[in-house]
Amino acid sequence: MAAKKAAKKASAGELIISKSRTKVAAKKSNVSSDFYGALDKAVRDMISKAEARCEANGRKTLRPQDL
Repeated sequence: MAAKKAAKKASAGELIISKSRTKVAAKKSNVSSDFYGALDKAVRDMISKAEARCEANGRKTLRPQDL
């Protein structure tokens, strides 16, 4: 069972919840299929930097100002 949890954690998957939400947010533009991968990477980078700032400030909780 531990192996299953480790495998699941290693393949975290994409962070984008819904492609249709992205299309709604981009009202004046079409969205290409490779945009989602780039968006996922950008979000992961933002979260990583926010975690580093949070940790540097001696906290364990991410806050909006960490972004």
